Formats: sequence, structure tokens, C-alpha cells
Amino acid sequence: MSDLDGFRAEVRAWLEEHAPISLRGRPGDIFHGHWGGRRGGFESPDHERWLRLMVERGWTAPTWPTEYGGGGLSRAQDAVLQSELRRLRLPPPLIGFGLVMIGPTLLEYGTEAQKREHLPPIIRGEIRWCQGYSEPGSGSDLASLQMRAEKNGDGYVLNGQKIWTSYADESDWIFCLVRTDPAAKKQSGISFVLVDMDQPGVTTRPIKLISGASPFCEVFFDDVKALARDVVGGENNGWTVAKALLRHERTMVGEVFARSVMGAEAELLGLAREALGPAEGTLADPLLRDRIVQSAMDERAFMLTIQRIQDAAKTGQPPGTESSILKVYGTELNQRRRELAVTLAGADGLGWEGESYASGHLALTRDWLRSRGNTIEGGTSEIQLNIIAKHVLGLPDGGAR
Repeated sequence: MSDLDGFRAEVRAWLEEHAPISLRGRPGDIFHGHWGGRRGGFESPDHERWLRLMVERGWTAPTWPTEYGGGGLSRAQDAVLQSELRRLRLPPPLIGFGLVMIGPTLLEYGTEAQKREHLPPIIRGEIRWCQGYSEPGSGSDLASLQMRAEKNGDGYVLNGQKIWTSYADESDWIFCLVRTDPAAKKQSGISFVLVDMDQPGVTTRPIKLISGASPFCEVFFDDVKALARDVVGGENNGWTVAKALLRHERTMVGEVFARSVMGAEAELLGLAREALGPAEGTLADPLLRDRIVQSAMDERAFMLTIQRIQDAAKTGQPPGTESSILKVYGTELNQRRRELAVTLAGADGLGWEGESYASGHLALTRDWLRSRGNTIEGGTSEIQLNIIAKHVLGLPDGGAR
């Protein structure tokens, strides 16, 4: 028996003994589950117990070092753990941007003091994080941001605004890009700072989208305090840290849409047959048949790309510029699938309230409308294509024509 086989047997036995029966068959994902934080409640006592048990093993952050409360697992061991969780269709005990964005960034760029202060509360689900990057006048041109951080004693005073901040109204801390040197070149005068949101001067306002719901908020900073020890990577060196975090974010976004398209072929076929009906066992409209098949082919190609990147990650390689490929393809694939679903459903896909036509999610129209933002949030497709052209394909500036 190999070491991994032995580890699998150990994990399987532990899960069979400790994983709550009530949670089996209820898988979640990066955006659906327990977010933790000071204001976060549990959907059931079983989920609270599930989190406590997994925290004790370090398995809310399986590959993070044990000295911060992580599991200390290798990438290969983590793959075994994740496969066993999928086998029982168990939800992740904890989700959030702390685990998939700021935590990995602190492991790469944070000081030892920053790691010891911030990583254990993330692992235990005690602090919920949000991301303060975009501003009203600085979207795709992120380096043009204007939020100021002025030195004041042993810290900074922050003034400005962030926008499109997911779950800001439910978060405890925010990682922000701020301008600490207005006279410097755009990218050179930016710092990456961690800010406690539970203080005077921080105001959040939810933003409703065309789909009728939204996790997004505006965040206003009026003389908000941040400590010098919470600057990551050093003053005016935030652009390098910011780009590293964006690679984690884009990988996360790509993987989210990879999960969303898993089984999409069967869902689209079921929707087509229910809405349009088969003709002698075959969907009558050949153009719609072609679109469903093309969607299935695109889905499989995307999953193979995800698998290649995951295999590279098992060797310890951090996400690189290929994360932009995941972001572009995943979001555009999701948009095409949502549009096809509305087309297949016809008039039945125009509902607004209640469940969708052929699934337990939001109405198809809401899903379709929401998907329009996929290619904007997390960095527009145009920005990602520029990154791919320069850093993946090696094209010169202006060469992608």
C-alpha cells in the first residue's frame, strides 16, 4: 500500500465516523456555504460541529502550514481529501475570501507577525474578509485608484471610496489598495493594507443589480485608521502584492464556473426536451442541437484545462498568468450557457419569481441577467486578453491584432 493509499484509508475512516449524516449529499462551493466571521451564524448545529471538527484537523485550510493552524498536507494529500469529501458529497466546512485570496497572499508576501495574527482566525472562521480594489473612477485601470492613506503616527488615515466590494456589509476586515505616494508613478505609489472595518468612519451601502439581487457594496472611508504593521509587502510596494492576489482571485473565479458547467449538458438537454419536446427521439431544431453539442464540447475542453492547472498546482507552483485563461473562458462559457438556457425555455424562461424552469436555482432570466457581469467583475475580458497576449503568448505590445 502506498503512502497515499494509506492516507486515503485514514481520511475515509475519519470522515465516516465524524462527518454529520445530515450534511452528506449537500455539497457546496466557493460561494455557497458557511462564511464565518463575527456576524456569521450556522444553518444548523451539525454544521457548527462539522466546522469545529475540521478546524481541529486543520482541514479548513488543508495545505497551509501547521504552525498557523493549517493541515500541513501536501497537494497530493489535499487532492485525496477533496475526493473523499466529494464522495460523501459533503459541503466545505468554511468558505470565503480569507481562504482563497488574502490567506494565500499573506503566505507568500506577509511578515511572520502578519501570518501569525491573521491566518489562524481565518482558519477558525472567526474573521470574514472582503476585497477593496475597484473605485468609481478606477475599474479596469486599477492603477489609477485615488483612495488616500496618509501617515499619522504609527499608522495611516484612510479617505476615499471602494465599489463593487462583494459582501462588504457582512465582512469584518478588508484588504485594500491605497495611494500612499500621490507623486509617484501610478503603480509605484500604491500600498496594500489590511483594515479592520469595525471602527468609526467605515460605511457600507449595498448595490442592487439588474438581476434583482447582489452581493456588491459601496464602501466609504472617512478618516479610517490602519496600522503600519498591516501594510503587506512594504509601503508603495502594493502593486506587486495586488497582482499576486489577482491571480488567486482569477483562478478561484475560473474554478467556480468550472463547477457551474459540470453537468450542464444534461441540464440543457433536459430543459430542451421539456420545453420543446423530442421528434422521434431527437430534438427537432438542428441549430439548437448544434448549440447544445458545442456547449458540451466547450465544457469538456475547459475541464481539461482546469485539470492541467490543478496538476501543476500539485507540484507547489502558485497560480500564474494562466489564471487569466480560466477567467476569460469560464465566464464567457457561463454566459453562453445561460443564454442558451433562456433560448431553449422560450416564454417559460421569462419568469422572475420562484424557482427556475428546470432547476432549483434562480429564475433563468435572473441567471442570464446576472451572467452579463461575469466578463467585467474580477478584471474585464479585455484586460485578461492583454495579459494572455503578453505573458502567455509572448506577443509584443500592440501585437495582438
